[in-house]
Amino acid sequence: MTVERVGPPLIGPEREMLRAFLDYQRATLAMKCEGLSDEELRRQSSPPSTLSLLGLVRHMAEVERTWFRRVINGEDIPLVWSREDDYQVAYDASASTRSEAFAAWQAEVEHARRIEREAESLDVVGHQARWGEDVSLRLVMLHVFYDYARHNGHADFLREAIDGTVGA
Repeated sequence: MTVERVGPPLIGPEREMLRAFLDYQRATLAMKCEGLSDEELRRQSSPPSTLSLLGLVRHMAEVERTWFRRVINGEDIPLVWSREDDYQVAYDASASTRSEAFAAWQAEVEHARRIEREAESLDVVGHQARWGEDVSLRLVMLHVFYDYARHNGHADFLREAIDGTVGA
């Protein structure tokens, strides 16, 4: 399967641009994992870190779930991999498979897209319990974008260590 990554527009309305930039980052993570086996995706390429590409996919499923479903939509649901709200559990992909991790991640991305589309504006407010603060959908989209961008930098190094593939 080839990942389709569409560059975001250079000019456009705020919401359209936020949506496009977030989708670009989502596609970048998928692209970094493209063509690798489960074993390669689980490889912890930068000791002593236990981080792997599959761990990043699992982590981003938790990020999408938390910020869109729990914060903006107010859903009272646990994390995907931890019943104790321990985000570090997602990084341990030692027993995970591409199909399991990507199915969870893609499901959370689709939930996030639906929640964003159905929101009347970027000013919709949800409650971020860890911060004890109310936040807007705008902040959530920017925060998730930032999280992807940061972790896609990690994905660059992880992928290069696995098979030498480099590039944005």
